[in-house]
Amino acid sequence: MRLSERDQQVIWHPYTQAQLSGAPIAIVRGEGVNLFDDTGNKYLDAVSSWWVNLHGHSHPYMSQKISEQLHTLEHVIFAGFTHQPAIELAERLLSILPSNQNRVFYSDNGSTATEVAIKMAIQYWWNKGITKTKIIAFEHAYHGDTFGAMSASARGSFTDAFSELLFEVIHIPLPLKGHENLTISILQKEISESGNTIAAFIFEPLVLGAGGMLMYEAEVLDQLLEICSENSILAIADEVMTGFGRTGKNFACGHLTRKPDIICLSKGITGGTMAFGATTCTAEIYAAFLSDDRSKTFFHGHSYTANPVACSAALASFDLLIKEECQQNIQRIASSHVDFVTRNQGHKILKNLRSTGTILAMDIETVEQNSYFHSLSTRLYTYFIDQGIILRPLGNTIYLMPPYCINDQELSRVYAAMESFI
Repeated sequence: MRLSERDQQVIWHPYTQAQLSGAPIAIVRGEGVNLFDDTGNKYLDAVSSWWVNLHGHSHPYMSQKISEQLHTLEHVIFAGFTHQPAIELAERLLSILPSNQNRVFYSDNGSTATEVAIKMAIQYWWNKGITKTKIIAFEHAYHGDTFGAMSASARGSFTDAFSELLFEVIHIPLPLKGHENLTISILQKEISESGNTIAAFIFEPLVLGAGGMLMYEAEVLDQLLEICSENSILAIADEVMTGFGRTGKNFACGHLTRKPDIICLSKGITGGTMAFGATTCTAEIYAAFLSDDRSKTFFHGHSYTANPVACSAALASFDLLIKEECQQNIQRIASSHVDFVTRNQGHKILKNLRSTGTILAMDIETVEQNSYFHSLSTRLYTYFIDQGIILRPLGNTIYLMPPYCINDQELSRVYAAMESFI
């Protein structure tokens, strides 16, 4: 039996309706921007395998560093113990994060990174003897699939089955171009009516990923953060997708003048090699958990917290990220996206062409309203697969988020496939 046939007998895939989907493509090897299946077909991974891969598949330097760590220390409990890779990674992360970040808490993935952040923010106020439990988030947001992360995310098909179990969150409109003042006024209204019970504002800075690659400006986010600061509301930046160069800077927060109190990291942190998450915070937040009273401890942890192999993978990815070649590639991709947007502006069936850093997105004009279940999505996905390109449309929204090693010829090939479909 082929791998895909064996898979269908034993595997349950994420975000997949098995009754409506065909057999999965069995990938046996990866190299650079390409993945190879068990029949020899080659696919250009234009979405970085769900936004995680930064430097290309099977990167030799990444493989070397992971192998070296496996021969030294594969894992150790992180309560009461520590190790070199975890310490060095925290030091290096803090060196490129906003200057107010002071501590790093490790976890397993993006959902847990945001879960940690929400719990951290609420307990911060509890430890200070202040009852503040409400959270503000954007409409269309996606922060993960655990219960706290789902609560902060947009309500809809992803969460309907659990709606009665999710805690209440104040959702405000996304400050899209021309609607910034509406978002600001609604935020101010919600704060005024809250009775000082709002603990934190969680947001995806500049780009909302699963919500449709929706983009907004840094200037209005700075205004929202200023309002939150004036009202003692913690700011949580969910940089799970936008971190590590995706928006043209190391972190999307680098486009801001104000600094978040808590930052969530995952996806690209290990260069796409393995699951890992981190949540960073200010010295003030960390200090609120220091006490002779053990009940003020942050009671959260994972068996594989600060796994040394994952930390080493993150360190290797960090080495590659800060190289001049990688930084130039990021700017080259960003510039190419801008050129694509410029030459396709005014297209009769394309709307809202947009790019931020290495992320390019556009909506195809259709009679149907855009949604995750838009009928065009399957047609788009199948078309690009037939072209040997992996793109995973969000409804009728096409987006491109490639590994940084993609060259100009490969970028042009993806652009041409997009234009050819249209």
